[in-house]
Amino acid sequence: MEVPKQTQSQNPAQKSRQTRTIAITGGKGGVGKTTVALNLAIALSEQGQKVLLLDGDTDLANVSIMVGAYPQRTLADVVAGRCAMQDIIMTTYGGLDLIPGASGVQSCMEMSEQGGLAVLRALHELENRYDTVIIDTASGLQSVGLHMIAAAELACLVVTPDPASLTDAFSLMKVLKRRGYRRTPAVIVNMAQGASQARSVFQRFNGACQRHLQWSLHYLGGLWRDETLRQSVLDQMPVTVLPASDPSCRQFHSLAEMLNVHVGRLPPRKAGIAAYWYRAAKRATEADAGNGRNSGADKSSRQHCLDLIAQLEKAMISVPDDVMLRYEAFTRLFALLGRSPDADTVEIIQTSLAAMNWDKLPTRDRASLARHLRHLSDELSPPPSDQPPSQAVHHSLEGPLYDRVSFGEQEQLVRALREKPANVSLDDLLRALAGKDRTGS
Repeated sequence: MEVPKQTQSQNPAQKSRQTRTIAITGGKGGVGKTTVALNLAIALSEQGQKVLLLDGDTDLANVSIMVGAYPQRTLADVVAGRCAMQDIIMTTYGGLDLIPGASGVQSCMEMSEQGGLAVLRALHELENRYDTVIIDTASGLQSVGLHMIAAAELACLVVTPDPASLTDAFSLMKVLKRRGYRRTPAVIVNMAQGASQARSVFQRFNGACQRHLQWSLHYLGGLWRDETLRQSVLDQMPVTVLPASDPSCRQFHSLAEMLNVHVGRLPPRKAGIAAYWYRAAKRATEADAGNGRNSGADKSSRQHCLDLIAQLEKAMISVPDDVMLRYEAFTRLFALLGRSPDADTVEIIQTSLAAMNWDKLPTRDRASLARHLRHLSDELSPPPSDQPPSQAVHHSLEGPLYDRVSFGEQEQLVRALREKPANVSLDDLLRALAGKDRTGS
């Protein structure tokens, strides 16, 4: 629900600290990203900070719904000139200010330099009133979400023990790396069974990023799987409004304290969200102008391809049941992609596979695809065939090796075994340390 606004006007010149911008993001939906962003923002607000939460999920802009409010106006109305920036702010629990974003976030980055200047100036003046601006980004690899990550001072990546979550988060990291992102993201492990599992999940994910991307991440903290937290979403009542003694509430306040410590160590950004969007719009305008100068009245080859892709997308949506059309279109595209395969080709295929909504695929078709991919994997990188049979037997008979990736350092495992409650079996403990519960998540 939306609570009455309080008189919270603040002169930007009176602020003693620069506004810190934090993007809460994730590689896929369903990891609890919006829940984390909302509760973390309320926790920071209740700790005395003036906080603004920007709902930047263009597909599922539902932060306001999670507090029981249904806004009549969003950032899209500001872009269209139907209202002022101040008119769309909603004040909710803990004095938190919320800007419903929806499609207006994308529109901000598509505005012309001249037409969007007034809106960006209003956003700039607005964000300067706050100590912290938190952006709930779109999940996945959408361009608007990547822009929000780039605009923020710190990106907090929300993952879960679910292998699909880690795979999609890794795909996001690869795309950020390729786009030139150089800052160190922080990782929040959500829906963990406990501290040991959260730390183990981070170690595995961070290890993969170190090995394949030469990128070390920062572990911000973990949040435990909690029935109270799940029920709070249904009740449209964030857990951070519960008494401070409640475990669900307390873990978000602890996470907020760790975030304050970490952000306090970061060098301040020279510009905020509005300034970044202004530069992005300006670069796009200059690029369009450059294309016009280079090609005269004709569009550039790149723009022509983008236009064709947009036309293809519209055509495919208009005839969703035409199986043969889909078959013809995508087989031609893959044939074109495979003419000269290279490292970019691999990256395109991996990113495309990670962006697909596999949850909608029937179990039978999913199993068939998995078999095909395994067969393709053996063809692309066949197992070594020159290993003598005796050597293979020798390796299979070797003693067990300690799995440091799954269980962490040996001292950590010994400590966990000593602290193991009497009602927890050894199997359950090892599954928790390895990042797996009984459901396999």
